[in-house]
Amino acid sequence: MIAIGSDHAAASLRHIVKEYLEDQEIPYIDCGTDESPSDYPVIAKEVCKKIQSGEADTGILLCGTGIGMCMTANKMKGIRAAVCSETYSAKFTRLHNDANVLCMGERVVGSGLAKEILDAFLFTEFEGGRHQRRVDMIMELEK
Repeated sequence: MIAIGSDHAAASLRHIVKEYLEDQEIPYIDCGTDESPSDYPVIAKEVCKKIQSGEADTGILLCGTGIGMCMTANKMKGIRAAVCSETYSAKFTRLHNDANVLCMGERVVGSGLAKEILDAFLFTEFEGGRHQRRVDMIMELEK
């Protein structure tokens, strides 16, 4: 299950992502919003709480640049969020960092690129091995 949320600056991209997930038959929880204005920290917190509780495995957060969502998400325990605006980073943040939240900016990526980034992020598995030790070191910083 994927939890997805956006602020007002990325509501259009959220609808595109939801359509993509439906086409891929990937279940999701829509944490909104279409309200304008809206505060990205509120949405990021809601999505990340779904991951923390186990209701969702992965999150997708969208705002104007993806940066605000990412900064907020990474404040929450157990979250490893990455802003991606191209496919290489999306692939390797999963492969090497075991990221569990993808952040994108509607003002940065178009709909076609967003779908390619989603493919790279959602269909790449964590490699583990030497990377697990490093992920463990990151998670240790939360203590």
